[in-house]
Amino acid sequence: MLFEREFLFGGIYSYKRQTNLLSENWSGANDHERVQRQLSVSSDSKLLDDDIREEARVIMRPKKPPRPKSEVFLNKQDLHPRRKRFSAFGGDSPFGKSDAYIKLEQLGEGSYATVYRGYSNLTNQVVALKEIRLQEEEGAPFTAIREASLLKELKHSNIVTLHDIVHTRETLTFVFEYVNTDLSQYMERHGGGLEHRNVRLFLFQLLRGLSYCHKRRVLHRDVKPQNLLISELGELKLADFGLARAKSVPSHTYSHEVVTLWYRPPDVLLGSTDYSTSLDMWGVGCIFVEMITGMPTFPGIRDTYDQLDKIFKLLGTPTEDTWQGVSHLPGYKPNKLGFYRPRKLGHSFPRLYDIVEGETIASLFLQLNPEERMGAEEALSHPYFAPLPRKLYELPDETSIFTVEGVYLYPEPNRPSK
Repeated sequence: MLFEREFLFGGIYSYKRQTNLLSENWSGANDHERVQRQLSVSSDSKLLDDDIREEARVIMRPKKPPRPKSEVFLNKQDLHPRRKRFSAFGGDSPFGKSDAYIKLEQLGEGSYATVYRGYSNLTNQVVALKEIRLQEEEGAPFTAIREASLLKELKHSNIVTLHDIVHTRETLTFVFEYVNTDLSQYMERHGGGLEHRNVRLFLFQLLRGLSYCHKRRVLHRDVKPQNLLISELGELKLADFGLARAKSVPSHTYSHEVVTLWYRPPDVLLGSTDYSTSLDMWGVGCIFVEMITGMPTFPGIRDTYDQLDKIFKLLGTPTEDTWQGVSHLPGYKPNKLGFYRPRKLGHSFPRLYDIVEGETIASLFLQLNPEERMGAEEALSHPYFAPLPRKLYELPDETSIFTVEGVYLYPEPNRPSK
């Protein structure tokens, strides 16, 4: 069946896409301007720690590629009897071999990788194939190596599964589980805000996956809707670990140019390189509010100072009295920062008050001072999740929450997008 949806598979399934520029009027207390939804460019743009672009780019959707005239094996030339095949698993294992997978239609093409919907002859299942072109002199992109090494160790139902790696002379192909959409596309289809019970399920799964990562000292560093895959059942899976880092020891050397602008925390926007798991939790708060309201929480459109202005208008401009050490951050320049008094999130996003504990948990995520931001494990025990079955807390890591009786996705309301 011709694949009808074109979307960004987080960066795990990263590829360039043309998109209708979403220019929407954000009005009222939010003071949102006409903005364009930002899309992920992390792995595709080779965003290495020391060479990440200051501004997130908007990717244009290319014309939908035609379905190939015939289904083809991965790299037919690699099936030549005289050409050596490099197996990532070695020996006679059926894994790591190119003839184990069939490429179906192309989903998209990026700067160094092409993504296909594929079919596994080993499991008789549809898979996603991310084919990375190798350069003789440069080898595999470092983001791909890092992504693979981390995903091999992260086994959780709320983290996308890396099934296999096929290594040939010309390409390195990652074989991922196939997930049919992402949260960004899901919210676009259901404009105006999601069903609040679904928001609770999505947030619980996001926190569950992040808690698993953070316990293992892994920072995702690019938490945003495009990197959260959503299955037809409603399972949420963290994707795109190209920017992720294993923080095994305290470090002050991380890049401050991580995370797409809209979901980048104020400490990082101000140039801090001394961060930990709180980096990911700011993005969680932004996504939570966006799921409820149907609007990006802090949609900066120009640069980091415009992004900071959007944040400070709602949460107040930090000072040494409210955030000790903030004035010493390299980006803290009073002449470029407007001074605003803090307001409650619910005043800017009234729909938060319609949900029990909604405004409270959102405020705990969106703390300007990273030391005051709530962590993933702590958040799972917040009263906001009281309506969920207690059995969810007893599940093994690799078991979906949808195996628990009474847990299912609710129909989304037909709200007009504002």
